[in-house]
Amino acid sequence: MYLSIIILPLLASLSSGLLGRKIGTTGSQIISCSSLLISSILITIAFYEVGICGSSVKIDLLSWLDIDLLSISWCFYFDQLTVSLGLAVLYCSTLIHIYSIDYLSSDPHIQRFFSYLSAFTAGMLVLICGGNFFVMFVGWEAIGVVSYLLINYYFTRIQSNKAAILAFTMNRGGDMLMSIGFFAIFQTFASLNYSEVFSLVPYISNNAISIIALFLLGGALAKSANIPLHSWLPGSMEAPTPVSALLHAATLVTAGIYLLIRISPLLEYSSNVLLIITIIGSTTAFFAATCGLLQNDLKRIIAFSTISQLGYMMMAIGLSQYNVALMHTVNHAFFKALLFLGAGAVIHSFQDQQDVRKMGGLINFLPLTYTVMLVGSLSLLATPYLTGFYSKDLILELAYSQYSFSGTYAYILGSVTAGITAFYSFRLISLVFLTYPNAPKESYKNTHESNLAVVLPLIILSLFSIFFGYIFSDLFVGIGSDFFKNAIFIHPNSISLVEAEFSMLSNPLLKLLPALFSLFGMLTSIYLYHLFPNSLINLTNSIPFLRNIYKFFNGKYYFDVLYNQFFITNGLKLGYSISKELDRGVIELLGPYGLSKYLVKLSNNLAKLDTGVITTYALYITLALIYLIFLVLQPVFFSQLSEATMIPGAWGWLPLNTGEGEEFRLFILIVISSLFINIF
Repeated sequence: MYLSIIILPLLASLSSGLLGRKIGTTGSQIISCSSLLISSILITIAFYEVGICGSSVKIDLLSWLDIDLLSISWCFYFDQLTVSLGLAVLYCSTLIHIYSIDYLSSDPHIQRFFSYLSAFTAGMLVLICGGNFFVMFVGWEAIGVVSYLLINYYFTRIQSNKAAILAFTMNRGGDMLMSIGFFAIFQTFASLNYSEVFSLVPYISNNAISIIALFLLGGALAKSANIPLHSWLPGSMEAPTPVSALLHAATLVTAGIYLLIRISPLLEYSSNVLLIITIIGSTTAFFAATCGLLQNDLKRIIAFSTISQLGYMMMAIGLSQYNVALMHTVNHAFFKALLFLGAGAVIHSFQDQQDVRKMGGLINFLPLTYTVMLVGSLSLLATPYLTGFYSKDLILELAYSQYSFSGTYAYILGSVTAGITAFYSFRLISLVFLTYPNAPKESYKNTHESNLAVVLPLIILSLFSIFFGYIFSDLFVGIGSDFFKNAIFIHPNSISLVEAEFSMLSNPLLKLLPALFSLFGMLTSIYLYHLFPNSLINLTNSIPFLRNIYKFFNGKYYFDVLYNQFFITNGLKLGYSISKELDRGVIELLGPYGLSKYLVKLSNNLAKLDTGVITTYALYITLALIYLIFLVLQPVFFSQLSEATMIPGAWGWLPLNTGEGEEFRLFILIVISSLFINIF
C-alpha cells in the first residue's frame, strides 16, 4: 500500500506521456485523476496508521550502491513528518488535476501537461518519502527538472523560456551547495542514512555540524525561494495557473522547508545556523510583502505572498519550532492553492486578463469565485478561527517568547509583514471584485462562473482553509502533543511553547499586535482602493517621493537589475574568458589538439631531412658516429677533467667529482642528447 502512494502518480505520468496518442485526451485525464485520487485515499489511511497510531513504516527495496564504507539502498520511510506533508501534497495535487480538466480543455497538448503534472507529484513524494539523503536527492532533482518543463510549458514564448531557465539555473546553484553538504555528511559520518547520521550528531564537532548545515541551507534557500535566491519564483507565473498552484502550494517551494525540518537534529546542534535562518526568514517575509504591495499582475501578487509565507516558515525553523513550521506549511498549501485556483478562474473567465488595474466589479459576475478568494485571503491574513490563524500567529508569539535579538527582530518584522499582507490581499480583492469596472464592456458580457470541474476543487479547498487548522492544531502544535515523536527533534533548551502561550497573557497588546496590524492594513486598503481610489492617485502624482517609492517596490528592490549588472554580466564575461583562454587556449595546446599538431609538424620537419643527397647522408652518419663515441668515452673524459678542474658552486668552488659535479655531467649529457635529437 505504501509504495502504491508513490508508484501510482508515476505510472499515471508514464501512461499520459508515452501512451498519450493511444489513450487520448480523455484517457489521460481519467488515468491521472484516478491515480491521484487513489493515492490520496491511501495517504489518508497511512496518516491514520503512521500518524495517529504511531507505527512508522520503512521499506527497503534493493541495494543501490555498496562500495566499501558507502552503502546506499532504495529505501522509503514513512513517519509522522512524511504522512503529514504527504496529505497536503496529494490532496492539493488531486484537486489541481481535477481543476485542470476544464481549465485546459482547449489546449492541444493535454496529455503532455498531465504527464508533467503527475511526474511533479511523484517526484515530490519520492523526496519526502526517501529513507536516506540520496533517495531524497533523486526526488529533489526530479521536481527541479519537471518544474523547468512545466514553467516552459508554452515553449514557443520567449518569456516562458527565460523564466524556466532562470528557475532551473538558480536552483542548480542551490543544488550544488547541497551536494557539497552531502559529501561533507559522508566524510563526517561515513553514512547517508537518516538514522545513522542523526544518532551520531551529538558526538561531532559543532563547527563540522555548522558547515554541513550551511551547505544544506544553501539548497533549501534556492528551492524555497528565500533571499537572496528568490528572484526565480515570481517569474514562474509564466506557467499555466494549475502549475502555479501546485508549485507554490504543495510541491517545489515546500521541498526546502521539508529538508530543514528533516535535518532538525543537525540544526539543533548548530545555533549559529539557526540564527542565520531566523534573520533570513524574517527579512524574506518583510521583503516579499513590500514587493507584493504594489504589483499589478494578479498571479504575481499571490506569488510574492508565497515568498512572504515561506519566510514565516523559515522563521519558525530558525526558532527551533519545527512542528509549527510544518503546520504552517500544510495550512499554507490549502489556502494558497485556493487563491491561485481562484485567480485562475478569474483569468479564464475574463478573457485571460491578468492586470488587476483592468478589472473591477466582478463580484456581480463571479460571486462564488469572490467568496472562495475572500476565504483564502482571510485565512492568509490569519483571521481568528480560520486555518492560517493557528500557525501564523503562533510563530510570532514564539518569536517574542525567545527574549533574544533574533526573536525580537523576527517578531517586529513578522508583525509589520502581517499588516502589509492584509493591505495587498484586500487591494487585490478591491481591484478585482469591488471597485468600478475598468475593462471593456465586451469582457463583462462573456464573464460567467466556471464549470463543476473548476468549482468543486475551489469549494473543497475553501473548507480546508476554514476548518483544517481548527481540527489539527492540537495534534500538530498543541502543548503536550507527542504526535511527531522521533520524526522531529527539538532540543529541551529550545522548547518555548508554554512561554509563548501563557507569558504574553500579561501583555495582551503584544499578543494582539499582529491582528491589529492586519485589521489596519485591511481597512486602509479598502479605503484607498474601493471607497476613495482617486485620492491615492492624486497623492502619488503630487508627491514625487511617493512615485519613487512606488517604482522601488514595484521593481522588486531592483534585485533583477543588480543580478544582471553584476553577477550575470560578469559571469558571462568570465565564462567567455575561460572558453577562449583555457578551453581553446591552454587546454587545447597542451591536450590532444596541441599534441597532434606538434607531432604532425615534427614529422614534416623530419621528412625534410630526406633530401636524397649522398653527402647529406654522410654528414648525418658522421655526426651520429661522433655522438656515439662521445657517449662511450664520456666517463673517461669527465673523470680526467674532474682531477684538474674546479667549477663554481652555490657554496664556493667545488670539484667536479662531488655531487654537484655529477649534476653538471648529467646536464651536459642532456644538452648534447637534445641537440642530437633535434638534428635527426
